[in-house]
Amino acid sequence: MLADVQKSLEVFKEKAIDRVYFVGCGGSSSLMYASKYVLDRESETIDSDLYSSNEFVHRNPQKLNEKSLVISCSHFGKTPETVEATRFAREKGAITVSLTFDAESPLAQVSEHVIVYEDGRDAKYLNEAQSVMLELVFGLLAIKEGNEKFSELLSSLENLDQILVREKAKFLASAKEFAQSYKDEKVIYTMASGANYGIAYWFAICLLMEMQWIHSHALHAGEYFHGPFEVLDKDVPVIQLLGLDETRPLEERSLEFTQKYGERLVVLDAKEFDLTGVAESVKGYIAPLVLQAILRQYAEQLAEIRNHPLSTRRYMWKVPY
Repeated sequence: MLADVQKSLEVFKEKAIDRVYFVGCGGSSSLMYASKYVLDRESETIDSDLYSSNEFVHRNPQKLNEKSLVISCSHFGKTPETVEATRFAREKGAITVSLTFDAESPLAQVSEHVIVYEDGRDAKYLNEAQSVMLELVFGLLAIKEGNEKFSELLSSLENLDQILVREKAKFLASAKEFAQSYKDEKVIYTMASGANYGIAYWFAICLLMEMQWIHSHALHAGEYFHGPFEVLDKDVPVIQLLGLDETRPLEERSLEFTQKYGERLVVLDAKEFDLTGVAESVKGYIAPLVLQAILRQYAEQLAEIRNHPLSTRRYMWKVPY
Protein backbone atom coordinates (compact mmCIF):
# COMPACT_ATOMS: atom_id res chain seq x y z
CA MET A 1 0.00 0.00 0.00
CA LEU A 2 1.26 3.47 -0.90
CA ALA A 3 2.67 5.62 1.89
CA ASP A 4 0.31 8.41 0.79
CA VAL A 5 -2.67 6.15 1.47
CA GLN A 6 -1.34 5.30 4.93
CA LYS A 7 -0.93 8.99 5.72
CA SER A 8 -4.51 9.67 4.72
CA LEU A 9 -5.76 6.83 6.89
CA GLU A 10 -3.89 8.31 9.86
CA VAL A 11 -5.76 11.57 9.26
CA PHE A 12 -9.06 9.69 9.35
CA LYS A 13 -8.25 8.54 12.88
CA GLU A 14 -8.03 12.14 14.05
CA LYS A 15 -11.15 13.53 12.36
CA ALA A 16 -14.86 13.06 12.87
CA ILE A 17 -16.32 11.91 9.53
CA ASP A 18 -20.01 11.33 8.91
CA ARG A 19 -20.23 11.76 5.14
CA VAL A 20 -18.03 11.03 2.12
CA TYR A 21 -18.36 12.91 -1.16
CA PHE A 22 -16.79 11.29 -4.22
CA VAL A 23 -16.02 14.00 -6.77
CA GLY A 24 -14.59 13.66 -10.27
CA CYS A 25 -15.26 13.78 -14.02
CA GLY A 26 -15.35 11.13 -16.72
CA GLY A 27 -13.06 8.19 -16.09
CA SER A 28 -11.99 9.57 -12.71
CA SER A 29 -15.61 9.66 -11.65
CA SER A 30 -16.36 6.17 -12.94
CA LEU A 31 -13.77 4.50 -10.73
CA MET A 32 -15.59 5.85 -7.64
CA TYR A 33 -18.85 3.95 -8.19
CA ALA A 34 -17.56 0.73 -6.65
CA SER A 35 -16.30 2.65 -3.60
CA LYS A 36 -19.67 4.29 -3.06
CA TYR A 37 -21.24 0.85 -3.36
CA VAL A 38 -18.89 -0.33 -0.60
CA LEU A 39 -20.04 2.44 1.74
CA ASP A 40 -23.71 1.82 0.93
CA ARG A 41 -23.32 -1.88 1.73
CA GLU A 42 -20.84 -1.80 4.58
CA SER A 43 -21.17 1.42 6.58
CA GLU A 44 -23.51 1.86 9.53
CA THR A 45 -22.63 5.48 10.33
CA ILE A 46 -21.18 7.14 7.21
CA ASP A 47 -23.32 8.38 4.32
CA SER A 48 -21.92 8.99 0.84
CA ASP A 49 -22.69 10.82 -2.39
CA LEU A 50 -21.09 10.84 -5.83
CA TYR A 51 -20.97 14.05 -7.88
CA SER A 52 -19.62 15.30 -11.16
CA SER A 53 -17.15 17.99 -10.09
CA ASN A 54 -18.86 21.01 -11.62
CA GLU A 55 -22.28 20.07 -10.27
CA PHE A 56 -20.80 19.52 -6.81
CA VAL A 57 -19.81 23.19 -6.69
CA HIS A 58 -23.03 24.55 -8.15
CA ARG A 59 -25.31 22.28 -6.13
CA ASN A 60 -23.43 23.22 -2.95
CA PRO A 61 -24.68 20.43 -0.63
CA GLN A 62 -25.90 21.83 2.68
CA LYS A 63 -24.36 18.90 4.59
CA LEU A 64 -20.86 19.66 3.27
CA ASN A 65 -18.93 20.72 6.37
CA GLU A 66 -15.95 19.96 8.61
CA LYS A 67 -17.22 16.41 9.20
CA SER A 68 -17.19 15.68 5.48
CA LEU A 69 -14.49 13.80 3.60
CA VAL A 70 -14.20 14.81 -0.06
CA ILE A 71 -12.28 12.36 -2.26
CA SER A 72 -11.47 13.77 -5.69
CA CYS A 73 -9.49 12.42 -8.60
CA SER A 74 -7.94 13.65 -11.84
CA HIS A 75 -5.27 11.63 -13.61
CA PHE A 76 -3.14 14.55 -14.74
CA GLY A 77 -4.51 16.75 -11.97
CA LYS A 78 -5.46 19.46 -14.45
CA THR A 79 -9.23 19.03 -14.78
CA PRO A 80 -10.40 22.58 -13.92
CA GLU A 81 -13.76 21.48 -12.53
CA THR A 82 -12.15 19.00 -10.14
CA VAL A 83 -9.52 21.48 -9.02
CA GLU A 84 -12.27 24.02 -8.29
CA ALA A 85 -14.42 21.42 -6.51
CA THR A 86 -11.53 20.49 -4.23
CA ARG A 87 -10.81 24.13 -3.46
CA PHE A 88 -14.50 24.67 -2.76
CA ALA A 89 -14.59 21.69 -0.38
CA ARG A 90 -11.64 23.05 1.61
CA GLU A 91 -13.36 26.41 1.92
CA LYS A 92 -16.31 24.58 3.47
CA GLY A 93 -13.97 23.00 6.03
CA ALA A 94 -14.09 19.48 4.61
CA ILE A 95 -11.17 17.07 4.68
CA THR A 96 -9.88 16.79 1.12
CA VAL A 97 -8.01 13.80 -0.25
CA SER A 98 -7.08 13.92 -3.93
CA LEU A 99 -5.81 11.16 -6.21
CA THR A 100 -3.56 12.08 -9.11
CA PHE A 101 -0.67 10.75 -11.15
CA ASP A 102 1.18 14.09 -10.97
CA ALA A 103 2.43 15.27 -7.58
CA GLU A 104 2.99 18.81 -8.90
CA SER A 105 -0.39 19.19 -10.58
CA PRO A 106 -2.91 21.96 -9.81
CA LEU A 107 -5.12 19.41 -8.05
CA ALA A 108 -2.27 18.34 -5.79
CA GLN A 109 -1.59 21.95 -4.93
CA VAL A 110 -5.14 22.75 -3.79
CA SER A 111 -5.82 19.51 -1.90
CA GLU A 112 -5.06 19.11 1.78
CA HIS A 113 -3.92 15.50 1.36
CA VAL A 114 -2.58 14.06 -1.88
CA ILE A 115 -2.20 10.47 -3.04
CA VAL A 116 0.06 10.02 -6.05
CA TYR A 117 -0.88 6.69 -7.55
CA GLU A 118 1.01 4.56 -10.05
CA ASP A 119 0.01 3.92 -13.64
CA GLY A 120 1.41 2.13 -16.67
CA ARG A 121 2.87 -1.22 -17.59
CA ASP A 122 5.27 -1.41 -14.64
CA ALA A 123 2.75 -0.28 -12.01
CA LYS A 124 1.62 -2.66 -9.31
CA TYR A 125 -2.15 -2.86 -9.34
CA LEU A 126 -2.27 -2.40 -5.57
CA ASN A 127 -0.96 1.12 -6.16
CA GLU A 128 -3.20 2.10 -9.08
CA ALA A 129 -6.16 4.46 -8.73
CA GLN A 130 -8.88 1.79 -8.75
CA SER A 131 -7.24 -0.06 -5.88
CA VAL A 132 -6.44 3.10 -3.96
CA MET A 133 -10.12 4.07 -3.94
CA LEU A 134 -11.08 0.76 -2.33
CA GLU A 135 -8.19 0.98 0.12
CA LEU A 136 -9.39 4.40 1.25
CA VAL A 137 -12.99 3.41 1.91
CA PHE A 138 -12.21 0.08 3.54
CA GLY A 139 -9.49 1.77 5.60
CA LEU A 140 -12.01 4.39 6.68
CA LEU A 141 -14.50 1.68 7.66
CA ALA A 142 -11.85 -0.22 9.59
CA ILE A 143 -10.89 2.91 11.53
CA LYS A 144 -14.36 4.25 12.22
CA GLU A 145 -16.44 1.10 12.51
CA GLY A 146 -14.03 -1.77 13.03
CA ASN A 147 -14.80 -3.34 9.66
CA GLU A 148 -12.65 -6.46 9.41
CA LYS A 149 -12.49 -6.71 5.60
CA PHE A 150 -9.64 -4.22 5.15
CA SER A 151 -6.85 -6.77 5.49
CA GLU A 152 -8.70 -9.20 3.20
CA LEU A 153 -9.03 -6.46 0.62
CA LEU A 154 -5.31 -5.65 0.72
CA SER A 155 -4.24 -9.27 0.36
CA SER A 156 -6.72 -9.71 -2.49
CA LEU A 157 -5.42 -6.65 -4.32
CA GLU A 158 -1.88 -7.95 -3.90
CA ASN A 159 -2.89 -10.96 -5.98
CA LEU A 160 -4.69 -8.99 -8.67
CA ASP A 161 -1.72 -8.48 -11.02
CA GLN A 162 -1.39 -12.18 -11.79
CA ILE A 163 -5.17 -12.53 -12.07
CA LEU A 164 -5.37 -9.74 -14.65
CA VAL A 165 -2.55 -11.19 -16.73
CA ARG A 166 -4.25 -14.58 -16.75
CA GLU A 167 -7.77 -13.31 -17.50
CA LYS A 168 -6.69 -10.90 -20.23
CA ALA A 169 -4.88 -13.73 -21.98
CA LYS A 170 -7.98 -15.90 -21.67
CA PHE A 171 -10.24 -13.23 -23.19
CA LEU A 172 -7.89 -11.94 -25.90
CA ALA A 173 -9.42 -14.08 -28.64
CA SER A 174 -12.90 -12.91 -27.64
CA ALA A 175 -11.71 -9.30 -27.74
CA LYS A 176 -10.42 -9.78 -31.28
CA GLU A 177 -13.71 -11.38 -32.33
CA PHE A 178 -15.62 -8.46 -30.80
CA ALA A 179 -13.50 -5.95 -32.70
CA GLN A 180 -14.02 -7.73 -36.01
CA SER A 181 -17.75 -8.11 -35.50
CA TYR A 182 -18.53 -4.64 -34.09
CA LYS A 183 -16.06 -2.42 -35.94
CA ASP A 184 -18.72 -0.81 -38.14
CA GLU A 185 -21.40 -0.26 -35.49
CA LYS A 186 -22.72 3.28 -35.08
CA VAL A 187 -24.03 2.72 -31.56
CA ILE A 188 -23.15 0.24 -28.79
CA TYR A 189 -24.88 0.09 -25.40
CA THR A 190 -23.25 -1.17 -22.21
CA MET A 191 -25.35 -2.45 -19.29
CA ALA A 192 -24.67 -3.21 -15.63
CA SER A 193 -25.76 -2.37 -12.10
CA GLY A 194 -24.38 -2.00 -8.59
CA ALA A 195 -20.62 -1.98 -8.19
CA ASN A 196 -20.21 -2.66 -11.93
CA TYR A 197 -22.20 0.31 -13.20
CA GLY A 198 -19.18 2.61 -13.06
CA ILE A 199 -17.36 0.32 -15.48
CA ALA A 200 -20.27 0.37 -17.91
CA TYR A 201 -20.35 4.16 -17.63
CA TRP A 202 -16.59 4.41 -18.20
CA PHE A 203 -16.68 2.14 -21.24
CA ALA A 204 -19.60 4.03 -22.78
CA ILE A 205 -18.51 7.64 -22.31
CA CYS A 206 -14.71 7.31 -22.29
CA LEU A 207 -13.76 4.35 -24.45
CA LEU A 208 -16.57 4.38 -27.02
CA MET A 209 -17.73 8.01 -27.18
CA GLU A 210 -14.53 9.89 -26.35
CA MET A 211 -11.92 7.57 -27.80
CA GLN A 212 -13.78 5.85 -30.65
CA TRP A 213 -16.48 8.39 -31.56
CA ILE A 214 -19.11 5.66 -31.35
CA HIS A 215 -22.53 6.63 -30.00
CA SER A 216 -23.11 4.92 -26.68
CA HIS A 217 -24.95 4.98 -23.37
CA ALA A 218 -24.47 3.15 -20.09
CA LEU A 219 -27.76 1.40 -19.36
CA HIS A 220 -28.62 0.59 -15.76
CA ALA A 221 -29.92 -2.97 -15.57
CA GLY A 222 -32.59 -1.93 -13.09
CA GLU A 223 -33.80 0.90 -15.30
CA TYR A 224 -33.74 -1.17 -18.49
CA PHE A 225 -37.41 -2.11 -18.19
CA HIS A 226 -38.55 1.44 -17.57
CA GLY A 227 -37.85 2.80 -21.03
CA PRO A 228 -34.53 1.74 -22.61
CA PHE A 229 -35.57 -1.81 -23.57
CA GLU A 230 -37.94 -0.32 -26.18
CA VAL A 231 -34.98 0.40 -28.49
CA LEU A 232 -33.91 -3.25 -28.51
CA ASP A 233 -34.17 -5.28 -31.69
CA LYS A 234 -32.05 -7.95 -33.31
CA ASP A 235 -29.62 -5.36 -34.73
CA VAL A 236 -28.95 -3.31 -31.57
CA PRO A 237 -25.55 -4.10 -29.97
CA VAL A 238 -25.53 -4.54 -26.18
CA ILE A 239 -22.60 -5.39 -23.94
CA GLN A 240 -23.94 -6.97 -20.76
CA LEU A 241 -21.78 -7.05 -17.63
CA LEU A 242 -22.54 -9.46 -14.81
CA GLY A 243 -20.77 -8.99 -11.52
CA LEU A 244 -20.64 -10.77 -8.20
CA ASP A 245 -22.33 -8.23 -5.94
CA GLU A 246 -25.83 -8.20 -4.48
CA THR A 247 -27.37 -6.54 -7.57
CA ARG A 248 -26.49 -9.43 -9.89
CA PRO A 249 -30.18 -10.48 -10.14
CA LEU A 250 -30.86 -7.15 -11.94
CA GLU A 251 -28.16 -7.94 -14.48
CA GLU A 252 -29.40 -11.50 -14.94
CA ARG A 253 -32.94 -10.24 -15.56
CA SER A 254 -31.83 -7.72 -18.20
CA LEU A 255 -29.63 -10.37 -19.83
CA GLU A 256 -32.51 -12.84 -20.09
CA PHE A 257 -34.67 -10.29 -21.88
CA THR A 258 -31.91 -9.16 -24.23
CA GLN A 259 -31.09 -12.75 -25.15
CA LYS A 260 -34.75 -13.33 -26.00
CA TYR A 261 -35.26 -10.32 -28.26
CA GLY A 262 -31.77 -9.28 -29.37
CA GLU A 263 -29.02 -10.92 -31.37
CA ARG A 264 -26.08 -8.48 -31.10
CA LEU A 265 -25.12 -9.37 -27.53
CA VAL A 266 -21.73 -9.57 -25.80
CA VAL A 267 -21.72 -11.03 -22.28
CA LEU A 268 -18.90 -10.60 -19.79
CA ASP A 269 -19.66 -12.59 -16.65
CA ALA A 270 -17.41 -12.30 -13.61
CA LYS A 271 -18.35 -15.87 -12.67
CA GLU A 272 -16.11 -16.96 -15.54
CA PHE A 273 -13.07 -15.28 -13.97
CA ASP A 274 -10.58 -17.30 -11.97
CA LEU A 275 -10.38 -15.13 -8.84
CA THR A 276 -8.12 -17.45 -6.89
CA GLY A 277 -6.41 -15.27 -4.27
CA VAL A 278 -9.36 -12.90 -3.83
CA ALA A 279 -11.18 -13.24 -0.51
CA GLU A 280 -14.81 -14.29 -0.83
CA SER A 281 -15.90 -11.34 1.30
CA VAL A 282 -14.64 -8.76 -1.22
CA LYS A 283 -15.13 -10.52 -4.57
CA GLY A 284 -18.17 -8.40 -5.39
CA TYR A 285 -16.13 -5.23 -4.95
CA ILE A 286 -13.07 -6.45 -6.88
CA ALA A 287 -14.90 -8.04 -9.82
CA PRO A 288 -15.42 -4.59 -11.44
CA LEU A 289 -11.65 -4.10 -11.57
CA VAL A 290 -11.27 -7.30 -13.59
CA LEU A 291 -14.21 -6.41 -15.82
CA GLN A 292 -12.56 -3.07 -16.51
CA ALA A 293 -9.28 -4.67 -17.54
CA ILE A 294 -11.07 -7.05 -19.91
CA LEU A 295 -13.18 -4.26 -21.42
CA ARG A 296 -10.10 -2.12 -21.93
CA GLN A 297 -8.66 -4.96 -23.98
CA TYR A 298 -11.87 -5.06 -26.03
CA ALA A 299 -11.50 -1.33 -26.71
CA GLU A 300 -7.84 -1.69 -27.68
CA GLN A 301 -8.67 -4.36 -30.23
CA LEU A 302 -11.56 -2.28 -31.57
CA ALA A 303 -9.31 0.76 -31.93
CA GLU A 304 -6.69 -1.26 -33.76
CA ILE A 305 -9.01 -2.80 -36.32
CA ARG A 306 -10.78 0.55 -36.91
CA ASN A 307 -7.44 2.34 -37.29
CA HIS A 308 -8.67 4.85 -34.74
CA PRO A 309 -6.16 5.02 -31.84
CA LEU A 310 -7.56 5.49 -28.33
CA SER A 311 -5.51 8.69 -28.11
CA THR A 312 -7.41 10.36 -30.97
CA ARG A 313 -9.43 13.46 -30.02
CA ARG A 314 -11.49 15.94 -31.98
CA TYR A 315 -12.18 18.58 -29.30
CA MET A 316 -10.64 17.52 -25.98
CA TRP A 317 -7.53 19.57 -25.14
CA LYS A 318 -7.69 21.13 -28.64
CA VAL A 319 -10.38 23.83 -28.50
CA PRO A 320 -11.82 26.06 -25.73
CA TYR A 321 -14.69 24.43 -23.81
